[in-house]
Amino acid sequence: MNEYMKKAKENADKGIANKEGGPFGAVIVNKEGKIIANGNNKVLINKDPTAHAEIVAIREACKALNTNDLSKCILYTSCEPCPMCLSAIIWANIKEVYFGCTKNDAADIGFRDNDIYEFIKGNNNMINLKQIDRDECIKTMQKYQEDKGTIY
Repeated sequence: MNEYMKKAKENADKGIANKEGGPFGAVIVNKEGKIIANGNNKVLINKDPTAHAEIVAIREACKALNTNDLSKCILYTSCEPCPMCLSAIIWANIKEVYFGCTKNDAADIGFRDNDIYEFIKGNNNMINLKQIDRDECIKTMQKYQEDKGTIY
């Protein structure tokens, strides 16, 4: 077994044993192979639906490296990332990801990632999503652009 995937699995197992969250673990390493951060799902213990293993690891890696750019890192995760985690991975500029189980494996035990994938495809039967007050809200974006705010 790949040593980093083994660690991701161990992180998942630890999280389950501690009743912290679902069966998901992650590890972020640098290009030299040094582990920068570990993560396991902490949704239940933190009462935070965003505390997925990948996001926990991304937050820890950013703290450890004092940056929001993890482009020089590799992510190993025990399960294919959900849409939220994929977005976080993209925002963190991580370009290389290895996963163990698939999104279908997660669905088979009751996780609803596939509902979100359907939403992304345009099949919205989950939330009431409506745009309002763009004329005022766009002024904040224009001000940020005028001030040459950092784009990340």
